[in-house]
Amino acid sequence: MAKSVTVLMGGWSVERDVSLDSGTACADALEQSGYNVTRVDAPRDIHKLIAALTPTPDVVFNALHGRFGEDGSIQGLLDIMAVPYTNSGVVASALAMHKQQAKTIFTAHGIPCPEGQVYYRENLSNAVLPEPPYVVKPVNEGSSIGVHIIRSGDNRSLLEDWPYGGAALVEPYIPGRELTVAVMDDQALGVTELCPLKGFYDYEAKYTDGKTEHLCPAPIPSIVAEQAKAYAVIAHKALGCRGVTRADFRYDDTKGSPGALSMLEVNTQPGMTPLSLVPEQAAHAGVEFTRLVGWMVENASCDA
Repeated sequence: MAKSVTVLMGGWSVERDVSLDSGTACADALEQSGYNVTRVDAPRDIHKLIAALTPTPDVVFNALHGRFGEDGSIQGLLDIMAVPYTNSGVVASALAMHKQQAKTIFTAHGIPCPEGQVYYRENLSNAVLPEPPYVVKPVNEGSSIGVHIIRSGDNRSLLEDWPYGGAALVEPYIPGRELTVAVMDDQALGVTELCPLKGFYDYEAKYTDGKTEHLCPAPIPSIVAEQAKAYAVIAHKALGCRGVTRADFRYDDTKGSPGALSMLEVNTQPGMTPLSLVPEQAAHAGVEFTRLVGWMVENASCDA
């Protein structure tokens, strides 16, 4: 009998639309592979969500993005229900989603990260912000939601009207190039360089066709590529991740080769849309999409 898989998608985070695209692509691929698939647009009402997962499937394919989908919240519910689910568990998800906490762990494992400080809205009147350029980002959002690069002459009152909770992370701006590394089964799949045609690699550049060029494999020195892959695997294991993750880096070679890597974050629920980086790297490594999502289902687990 075919394994039953419920694909959770949509939800209510700011990344809802991307999640719907990811979930649809994964559900289609799983159906093609012979799984018995149910698609659920996750409601915020906990009673309705539990009802949508009853009777419990063999596996939940978590295609939710953003807060509540990749911060440990939905993972905790599925642990209580004792339903295996794809990708990381509660602790790894929560740690990875909190960028400053994750950086503390990365640094302790020898991974270079940009120095940063969390600023709280109630303390802004006494806060001394760094000299530009610097980056302001939410502490616990994904997909570059709310990321701003503050340059000389820009309005520096951004934090006063900050819409992403009571805290923001401020980091020095690192010049150079954007790299990303997917990890599957504790192995790095490759390195991709992301080249936005305009501005930086923000939400629009990530999810709008034609806005960003993907260079896979990245045209960087082999020693840098191997180091990026090694750091991605170390971070994946240090957080306690499972399944598939994606690590994002800045690579500063503006002063010459080989340059320096800085890890920005690890995504425990990387995008699975037609434009997404993990499926692209997997395909380059010889793992086509239906095999990728099937592997994720077959390796699903929970902490019940």
